[in-house]
Amino acid sequence: MHRDIKTGNYVNRDLSWVEFNRRVLQEAQDSTTPLLERLRFLGIVASNLDEFMSVRVAETKEKIKAGFTQKDFSGYTPSGLYRRLIKRTGTMVAEQYKTYRELIRLLAKKGVVLQEYNELNGTQQRAMDQYFHDIIFPVLTPMAVDQSRPFPLVHNKSVYLAVMLQKEEEQEDEPFFAIVQVPSNLPRVIPVPLRANSKKKTFILIEDLIKHHTHTLFSGYIPLAVQEFRLTRNADLFINEEEAEDLLEAIEKELRRRRRGAPVRLEVCKDFRSDALHELQEEFEIQDPVYEIDGPLDLSFLAGFVDSLEGFTHLKYSPVKPVYPPEFLPRESHFELLRKQDVLVHHPYESFEPVTDFILEASEDPRVMAIKMTLYRVNGDSRLIPALAHAAESGKQVTVVVELKARFDEERNIAWARKLEKAGCHVVYGLVGLKTHAKIILVVRREQNGLRRYVHVGTGNYNESTAKVYTDVGLFTSNPIIGEDASELFNEITGYSGPKAMQAFRVAPDGMKDELFSLIRRETEHALKGKRARIIAKINSLSHQDMIDELYVASQAGVQIDLIVRGVCCLRPGVEGLSENIRVISIVDRFLEHSRLFYFENSGNPDVYISSADWMTRNLKRRIELMCPVFDPTLKKMLVDILNLSLNDNVKARELMPGGNYVFVENDKPPLRSQTEAMGIIPWKPVEWSMLT
Repeated sequence: MHRDIKTGNYVNRDLSWVEFNRRVLQEAQDSTTPLLERLRFLGIVASNLDEFMSVRVAETKEKIKAGFTQKDFSGYTPSGLYRRLIKRTGTMVAEQYKTYRELIRLLAKKGVVLQEYNELNGTQQRAMDQYFHDIIFPVLTPMAVDQSRPFPLVHNKSVYLAVMLQKEEEQEDEPFFAIVQVPSNLPRVIPVPLRANSKKKTFILIEDLIKHHTHTLFSGYIPLAVQEFRLTRNADLFINEEEAEDLLEAIEKELRRRRRGAPVRLEVCKDFRSDALHELQEEFEIQDPVYEIDGPLDLSFLAGFVDSLEGFTHLKYSPVKPVYPPEFLPRESHFELLRKQDVLVHHPYESFEPVTDFILEASEDPRVMAIKMTLYRVNGDSRLIPALAHAAESGKQVTVVVELKARFDEERNIAWARKLEKAGCHVVYGLVGLKTHAKIILVVRREQNGLRRYVHVGTGNYNESTAKVYTDVGLFTSNPIIGEDASELFNEITGYSGPKAMQAFRVAPDGMKDELFSLIRRETEHALKGKRARIIAKINSLSHQDMIDELYVASQAGVQIDLIVRGVCCLRPGVEGLSENIRVISIVDRFLEHSRLFYFENSGNPDVYISSADWMTRNLKRRIELMCPVFDPTLKKMLVDILNLSLNDNVKARELMPGGNYVFVENDKPPLRSQTEAMGIIPWKPVEWSMLT
């Protein structure tokens, strides 16, 4: 439906992502952020960049390799986009390590020192020598590369040492080449005994300790150079689900293939030897990007390092204890409460425990006949899995839709699927060609007046760990309309039931996009008739071209549109004649903004929805996603308060400019940091805002 809108009116998706990661980097650079949290953000930047390289940049390289020259809707060919991405990510990496060196200096002033082996005193070196001999040496495997020993498999995103050697008695020969993998199953950061009369905590990186002892691995040889390198591979899975007889086995096979994915990026330490680099480039068939790193490779270790430090809570955010929602207090039966009212829970300010308690109560209740649930990403020590297994073992009908293709959680989900099947649960892997991303629980209970359905719909994963650091909302209800739709949805996923017209739910890929377009067009019609027209959407990403075009048309009709988009946004706001009525902000702060909330003014009779879906092509066309209306006026008001908190943020909110760059929101209002404010108004109290009336 592209209404003659020029390609220059869109921001490229991948370049927009680079801007998002730059906003994360800004949090590491912000001197008002506690020091250890700045290091944590720096680790997040590294993890984000790893995934981006192994998926998005890898895909662009594959298109170039296949000779694909067509421009995307933002006007970039794969080769043009690739050049721009490499330039921008290279600049970001340089900035990232400049920030790292600054933070390490500041950390040393606070009593935490990362040192190299040669900077330790004799007592400390002897202690580290012993640690190497006892703990590290037995795990190491030196791997020579010569005519009889081909280049070994280099694992994705692992740190290695490239070793150039010469024989002790034949120093004229060309150097020999070998590699050593830095063990990923040992601590990356090793504590060093305190110096005498010093209170500073000293640490050394494991690769530095190995480098100093490399000579013990190659008897009869002298190490000429020992230098770190790291390879990033294409990590996307390629699965023909229609031909796979067993999807679980097909994914396990593809995970093994992922280890040999095409090289995408090579990182080497500063001043890496040219002959060693030539050896690596020739083996990996990679000329660019090669990033020369002035610091430790793979800064993602910083998050774990921050968590391991004891006695430095003053350098972290003050702990937040999520509130148990007062509606559930005292902790009465979920079923008894939900027969009387709907409940909305806002994480992480409110606890995730009610969700876990809901499943636990259902698993124990003799009147519960069936439990159905979707699982996309689950934490390793989840209490939900044993509860579901217990429910099945006690005779309840338990159906679990496990998404095996949840990127980088495939192996964990396979393990959960096997455990649940062993306990007697019906485990379903969803529909061919579609990821199941909807977040929903359905409990069917036998009561005096017949069967009653209880439902939980969420915007985030059923993951107790991420619920402490992601902002999400969840709706508990026994509304019969929502209950009937929940049954229909599970029947579609688990059986041969075709898509049916649902009363409340809108489900991708069949009806959600059309419903969203209809709601946007309704606001457009209201604006043209001079009625109140307003759209607010809080999402993680916006990259669907048709959706952007609909918003542009609504803006031109006079609809006031506010978009709270944490990450990728391909829409250009504030363009005269196109999008001057659209404002886009992004909030990057202590918690990861993750909830998807939609508000449509409807001429004074607003519709409010929660959803699992972002406004991206993959969400609206290639995933099973769920959009659920909130009927209760009080809960609608709560969601409006959440939206208005974000819209009024002038501390951590950045506004997207027409040129695709972001600037911090500045105005003459008192400082308001939405996440900090939210902590202060939980449990939710009525809040009056000027932005929305």
